[in-house]
Amino acid sequence: MCGIVGGISTYNIVPVILEGLSRLEYRGYDSVGIAVVDEHGKLSRKRTINRVKTLIDECNSSEFKGMVAIGHTRWATHGSVSEVNAHPHFSGEKIAVVHNGIIENYVQKRNQLQEKGYSFNSETDTEVIAHLIHFYYKTTANFLESVKCAISELKGAFAIGIINRDNPKEIICVSNGAPIVLGLGVNEMYFASDIFALLPVTNQVIYLHDGDIAKINIKGYVVFDKSGHEATRNQVSINLSVNTANLGTYRHYMQKEIFEQPIAIANTLNYLGREFNANIFGSEAAKIFEHVDRVKIIACGTSYNAGCVAAYWFGELANIECSVDIASEYRYRKVIPDNKLLIISISQSGETADTLACLKYAHKLGITNTLAICNVAESSLTRLAKLHVLTQAGPEIGVASTKAFTTQLVVLLYLVASLAKIKGKLNINQEKEIISNLWQLPNLIVNVLNTKSELEALAKILKYKEHALFVGRNSMYPIAMEGALKIKEISYIHAESYAAGELKHGPLALIDKSMPVILLMPKNSLLDKIKSNAQEILARQGEIYLITNCSNQELEGLESVSKVIKLEIAELPSYLLPIIYTIPLQLLAYYTALAKGTDIDKPRNLAKSVTVE
Repeated sequence: MCGIVGGISTYNIVPVILEGLSRLEYRGYDSVGIAVVDEHGKLSRKRTINRVKTLIDECNSSEFKGMVAIGHTRWATHGSVSEVNAHPHFSGEKIAVVHNGIIENYVQKRNQLQEKGYSFNSETDTEVIAHLIHFYYKTTANFLESVKCAISELKGAFAIGIINRDNPKEIICVSNGAPIVLGLGVNEMYFASDIFALLPVTNQVIYLHDGDIAKINIKGYVVFDKSGHEATRNQVSINLSVNTANLGTYRHYMQKEIFEQPIAIANTLNYLGREFNANIFGSEAAKIFEHVDRVKIIACGTSYNAGCVAAYWFGELANIECSVDIASEYRYRKVIPDNKLLIISISQSGETADTLACLKYAHKLGITNTLAICNVAESSLTRLAKLHVLTQAGPEIGVASTKAFTTQLVVLLYLVASLAKIKGKLNINQEKEIISNLWQLPNLIVNVLNTKSELEALAKILKYKEHALFVGRNSMYPIAMEGALKIKEISYIHAESYAAGELKHGPLALIDKSMPVILLMPKNSLLDKIKSNAQEILARQGEIYLITNCSNQELEGLESVSKVIKLEIAELPSYLLPIIYTIPLQLLAYYTALAKGTDIDKPRNLAKSVTVE
């Protein structure tokens, strides 16, 4: 992985593909490359372990040209970060492949191909694909058939783009558990793993389904489904502007997206409506919700943390048991099928490989009540689930998720309340009250964003720390988890999160005068409990940084904390607090990374959309 793009036209298409690669940079990568069939009919490529800008300069300086091209930004899985491992990969100076995903049986196929006389120049699993296609091409002399034969032998989740020196007027694409979108132009066609790569040249796209193979040329495309039959796929108009991903006045996408949250949440609320209506999740939702008596949330990373918050809401507001599983673990243990279970899958991109695999696993077990929460229309996840709802966060470019997380929380709260309403646990007055409180969120978040200067000052202290603890109680615990994750992701400080009541069960051993503890202390029914936890830390000379909306009077006895970040908001219902308290932790992570000088939008070793297991 991480991103692929390609196209075919009647003119030199290299600048378009290079621009597409630039627009895929946000996903994270460690090398980049491009291949063409040039005007002399030769298969040529350029690769580098530097940034896309370096590749652009190299292509410009050598007049690297072609009317058919494929490109790739690589995030290393198999093999070190090196030019020889960078894509595209060749076979026989005929076949060139770019690949997003993982080939699970590549060792077996590599050995078989070596026995047939193929030499391998890289450590990657991708080179297996190129050689296997080349092997079948020698036998069939048919480009499409050779691809079909090759992929029938591959195991794993992958998206592939292939060009052939002997067929310079067509490209073949494969979507198998990883996304591919086709872009339609006039006398030109494109493909990519992400619509952002294609925005400068088209807004008319075709989303391939899982198992599809597409053959494209300047006149159009033909799609074959997983059974090999020609298939029809709907053309979709994308409303995103080419300028959607521009930074504007912000220094980083993460900063921009943190400050876009009031608008993103307002857009999400407008989309959901001013009453709790199950139909927003699908035409069958109300009927399914009536019979649900248990909920399972499956997600990864930040989305998992959102699910952990929702588990508290399901119990408190809907009186429904909810458990949360990490997607990478769920399908590797025994699961008991239950027709009264609702499985909720959460993913910003809708392409997270582990989450998709879990949903397929659930379907295989006969669990049919599935609901996807996603930020991307036409994603694999929304197509796979019976029900789905879209967060209206808008494009999220920064690798560290911010506005996707808070809009996920808004959607989850709306879902909990909708289910509670159908179950008779929510009366009309309670519904109006929750809706009214939800609509306060945009303005409340604007107020919290105004604490940025205090958080920037705290960040200048944290930049010198190697470790940090994030502590909260009840639904603040998952927010502490999210705060620790953000600090780890972009500032590379080792951070851990704990439920405050667990401090005495081991973590207190870590407390000393040099250990910063970020303590979340909202004004709620557990205030006295968290104050007691603060005293436990202070008694051991812990360095507490308190984030709170409590009054000075309510903070009596905590005068010796190192710093208090006051959120100037009134007492709020407990279900709003997780959303509000997320914001200062995002700002803290951002300003800490800024103070340390890390690559905030492209943190090392991380990718935006994790499309491999």
